Amino acid sequence: MYQKQEKDWVGSLVVAGLGAGVITSFAIGQGQSPWLAIAITLFSAAMAVIIDRLL
Repeated sequence: MYQKQEKDWVGSLVVAGLGAGVITSFAIGQGQSPWLAIAITLFSAAMAVIIDRLL
C-alpha cells in the first residue's frame, strides 16, 4: 500500500532553477549585475532543493 517515494534531486533542481531564472531575467532587464543575479539564482535553487529534501 504505502510506498516511500524517493525525491528526484535533478527534477527539483530544474524546477527551482527555472523559477528563479524567470526572476533573474527580470532583474537583469532592470539593470542588475548579471553575475549577482546568477549567484542569487544558484543560491535560491540550492536552498529550494535542500528544503524540499528535508521536508
